[in-house]
Parts: sequence; C-alpha cells; structure tokens
Amino acid sequence: MTELVRQPTLSERTDEQIREVLAGQRRGIRSMLLFAGPAMIASIAYMDPGNFATNIQAGSSYGYSLLWVVLMANLIAMLFQALSAKLGIVTGRNLAEICHDEFSTPVRIAMWIVSEVAAMATDLAEFLGGAIGLSLLFQMPLLAGMAVTAVVTYGVLLFEGRGFRPMELIIGALVAIISLCYVIEMFIAPVAWGQVGMGLITPSMPDMTALTISVGIIGATVMPHAVYLHSGLTQHRAPARDDSERRKLVRFSNWECIIALAVAGAVNIAMVVMASAAFHAGHPEVAEIETAYHMLTPLLGGAAAAVFLVSLMASGISSSAVGTMAGQMIMQGFVGFHIPIWVRRLVTMLPAFVVVLLGANTTDALLYSQVVLSFALPVPMIALVMFTRNRAIMGNFANGRLTDIAAVVGTIIILCLNVVLLLQTFGIPIPGLG
Repeated sequence: MTELVRQPTLSERTDEQIREVLAGQRRGIRSMLLFAGPAMIASIAYMDPGNFATNIQAGSSYGYSLLWVVLMANLIAMLFQALSAKLGIVTGRNLAEICHDEFSTPVRIAMWIVSEVAAMATDLAEFLGGAIGLSLLFQMPLLAGMAVTAVVTYGVLLFEGRGFRPMELIIGALVAIISLCYVIEMFIAPVAWGQVGMGLITPSMPDMTALTISVGIIGATVMPHAVYLHSGLTQHRAPARDDSERRKLVRFSNWECIIALAVAGAVNIAMVVMASAAFHAGHPEVAEIETAYHMLTPLLGGAAAAVFLVSLMASGISSSAVGTMAGQMIMQGFVGFHIPIWVRRLVTMLPAFVVVLLGANTTDALLYSQVVLSFALPVPMIALVMFTRNRAIMGNFANGRLTDIAAVVGTIIILCLNVVLLLQTFGIPIPGLG
C-alpha cells in the first residue's frame, strides 16, 4: 500500500524559496516578490476607512492645502514601519514582547491599556467603513452591513491558520483593488495638478479645524497597531540563521516598506485630491462618507461613486482583518495569553455597534477615532526608537545616527501636534490658530 506523502503548504514552499535566495541560489524579480508580504499587510492600515473620513474632510474643506500633512505622515510611516520590521527580523521577537521583557509591570500594563484603546478605535473605523460601503452599494440597513462585514472578515481571518502566505496574497489582492479604484478616480476627477504639487510642498494650517483634521490624518496614517504588527509579521517569516542573512532580510524589507507605503501614500493623496476636485469649489461642507457618495453621482457620474464604494468595502474588510490580527498579537505579547479570534473580533466590534445604535454620526465617529489613535501613537513610537537604537537588543543592527535623528524628529512632530490639539481643546489660545 502506497503511503501518502504530505505536500508542503504554500507558506512552506515560500519559506524554502526564500532560503534559496538568501543562499544565492535564486535571483531575479520573481525572487524579490518572495519577500513581499509583511509591509503590504501593514500598509492596509494606511488605507483604512479612517483615512477615507479624514481625507474627505481635508479635501472638501481645505482643497489641496493639507496634502503636505499626508506626505509628511507617509514619510514618517515608512521610517517607523521599516524600524518595526527590522526589530522583528533581528531579534525574533515583536515589539509587544520586547516591551513585556524590558519594561516594569506598571509601565507594561499602562502601555497595554493604551494599545487596547487604540485597537478599539482602529476597529471602529475599519468595521464601520466596510459596513457603510455595503449598506450604500446594496441598499441595506447599516446594521445588516455590519453583520455581513463581520462574517466576511472572520472568513478572511480563517486563512491565517494556513501560514503567512495565503493571508499576504489575500491582503495584497485587496490592496490592488483599492489602488486600482483610485487610479480610475484620478482619470474621472477634474484635478488641478499644479495645485496638487503646491499642496504637497507648501506647509499651511488655516485654522483649528484644519489642525484637528491634520492630527486625524496622522492618526489614520501612522497607525499604532501597524507599528506593533509589522515586527510580528517578520519575526517568524523565514527566520535568519546568521547576521549575513539578517542583513539581506533587512535590505529586502526596507525596499518592500518603501514600495508598499509609497502605494499607500499615493492612495491617500488620491483620496484628498478626489475630494478636493469634486467638492471643494462648490460643496466644501461635504464631510461625511455617505454624503460624499451621494454627491459623487451628480458631480462626477455613477462610475466614480461605485468605484468609491468598492474601494471603501475592500478597505473596511481587509483593514478589519489586519486590525484583529494586530490586536491578538499585542494582547499576547503584553499579557502573555491567547484568546480565540472570534472573541477578539466580538469585543472590538462592540464600539461600532454602540455608535450605530445610539444614532451617532458615523463619519464624525471615524474622524475622532483617528484623533484617539494619534494620541496613542507616541507610545509604540517611543518604545520602538528606544529598542532599535539599543545595541544590547539590536547588536550591529542598532540605528545609525541619521536614522536615530529622523526617528526622534518624527516622534517629536507627532507629540507636538497632539500637545497643540490638547491646549486648544482646553481653551488655551495658540498664536496663529485662534
């Protein structure tokens, strides 16, 4: 009787082929594609429905003038995602695990609580976004859209049990759908490309509302859970056996971060550009996703509105799955225990159901969830800078001087923006932003 031989899984085959590349036995573009995955999954956090909410408000209210904020946030994101990926590759541990090992219990518990609040704010945006897209496209109640989003997201998460590669391919396909949708939007919308260029390179902050939206853009772009998650995605993916392999893996990872987050940045810029081109001149009051959809049909045609909803649904489903993965990894890293994915999914969905049942404005909820994320963001950023510059943890892979300076400056920028917003919230006047 012939004994059946188990065929290697897709993830196992990918791991074996990566080993061949590291050993110099494989070369070429197809070999490079083997390393695509972690940054692509992390990049979906930069195209989630929270971005739709903040970018629509930025474009409709202020035209192209806040594009520089999107660009700055994306450059900061590239740096910190690359550092997070390097941490996982070099140490074999993720950021939450190292926080657990290096910090005292009170600090660790405080960081975990902040991270859990951020996870709930993240899931609020992602879950609501997918539900809004479904309810508008298929004319179903919002609660029904939320139920469908929950089921589809859970279905996507089941692929995580089959290894790293299937999830990377699924998320990669959804990233491609979102990107294609905005390529189409750029051909439909009457874009003033000269003003786009000026908006990208000319910093301005018209008023306090613009500052709130800017902090929301940063919170929606540089995501706390993505900073944690990236180190977890690289820690067990073809683990390096020596410093030579670590160096190669870090180099491939850096290139993937640049490419994946450049795509995410381009999508974010396209969102602001589309909102500005469609709404700013005649309808600057457009601030809600639902309103934007209904206004796109008479302004740019039904195709533009349909493409917008398809991108929103793809964004909501993919980012919700990735957010659940990140939340699970953060909890396990900080407190050391694992809970079933369906329980995690249920807990993080609750705020979204509460918002809908209370009749709150969903786009306002999306925007303020991103502001919450921006306040939570310095926690993993500071920890990441501390660890990646520490030679006792990173060895020869500790940050160089320029990288260290750039990481510290990026953290300070976000801290300063948050302090300014807090001062304004409590009525303390700020010159030039009154």
